[in-house]
Amino acid sequence: MPSSRSIYALILAGGSGTRFWPLSRNEKPKQLLALFDEETLIEKAVNRLDGLVKRENILILTNQAQAAGVRAVFPDLPEANIVAEPARRDTAPAIALAAGWIAARDPEAVMIALPADQLVTDSGGFREILSAAAEAADCGEAIVTLGIRPDWACPGYGYIERGEVADLEGYQNEIPVVEVKSFREKPSPEVAEEFLKQGNFSWNAGIFIWTIPTLLKELSQHCPELSEFILTLQDSSDFSATVAEKFPHLSKTSIDYALMENAANVLNIEADVGWDDVGGWNSVGKYLQNDEAGNAHRGDLTAIESGDNVVFSTTNSKVALLGVSDLIVVQTEDALLVARKEDADKIKALVDELPENLL
Repeated sequence: MPSSRSIYALILAGGSGTRFWPLSRNEKPKQLLALFDEETLIEKAVNRLDGLVKRENILILTNQAQAAGVRAVFPDLPEANIVAEPARRDTAPAIALAAGWIAARDPEAVMIALPADQLVTDSGGFREILSAAAEAADCGEAIVTLGIRPDWACPGYGYIERGEVADLEGYQNEIPVVEVKSFREKPSPEVAEEFLKQGNFSWNAGIFIWTIPTLLKELSQHCPELSEFILTLQDSSDFSATVAEKFPHLSKTSIDYALMENAANVLNIEADVGWDDVGGWNSVGKYLQNDEAGNAHRGDLTAIESGDNVVFSTTNSKVALLGVSDLIVVQTEDALLVARKEDADKIKALVDELPENLL
C-alpha cells in the first residue's frame, strides 16, 4: 500500500545554466526559461507533482540572484516555501537545509529531492514511480534513487549499477525495486558502451527519495555535520536566522560524495517517463518544430539550402539561413549566438569572456 507518511518535495533551483546563453542570464537561468512552450522548466517540475505532493509541502531552494525570479513564477506559494541559500555550498548542504525545513513541519515525512531543470514528458507515469519510491523508502527504511533506462551510451551522465530485486516487507506496488550495487561517475565512451551492453546500468537522474528518519540515520554515520544541521533547523525558533548563521560554514560537498556512495541501503527504480536533462541547445532542438530539411526552430525562420540547424529566437526579427548546416543560432533582444552544434559544450567557456551586462 502507499506510504501513510506525508510527502514533501524539494525542488533544487540554484543552477546557472550557462550553456543556454544568450537566453539564460545570472538572474534568469535555465530553470526559469520557457524553452518548449509557455511554461518554464521550474513550473513543469512543480506542476508534475500535482496529485502527489500538496503545494504547501513543496520547498523551492534557489539562490539570492534568482529568488525574485522564482517568486514571480509562483505567486501562489507561501513566502516560506521559497528559500534563497545565503551561499553556494553544493547539493549535500542544500538537501540538508531542505530536510531541516521539512523536519520542523513533519519529522516522519517522506522527502523527494529533484532538480528544477529537467524535462519529463510523461508526468502521470512519473508520479506513479515517485509514489512507488515513497512506499519503498518507507517499507525498506532505504534511500531510493530514480534511474533512467539508457537508450544510448552517453558518456556525459553518471550511472547506477542495478542489482537484485529488493526484498521489501509490506511493499505492494507492482513497480519493481532493485538494490543498487554501485554508482559510477561519468565514464569514457568505451566504458559507456560496455554499460549499455551489460543492460543493468541506468543513468543517474539525480532524484532521491527517503524518509527524514532514514536520512538522519545515514547522515549521522557518514556526514554528521549535516545531520546536526538538520536537527538544529528542526528545533530552531527562527529558521531564516539559523540558516543565515550556519549554512555558509558547512562543508561544500555533493550529496553523491557525502552520502550516496557510502549509504548502506540504497535502492533503485528505473523510470521510462520521457526524461531529458536538457543539457544544452542541441537537446532543445529535439523538441522544437522541424522543417523538411531538419531545421529545428522557434521563431520566424526562412532557410534555403540549409539543414540540421537549431534556431531559437525570442524577437520579432526574421532569421534567414543560406547554405549553412549544423549550426546553433540563438537571437535575443541584446545578443546573437552563432555556433557549430559540435561546439555546444564550449558555450560555457564563451560566457566567461563576455561583458558583465550580458551575463
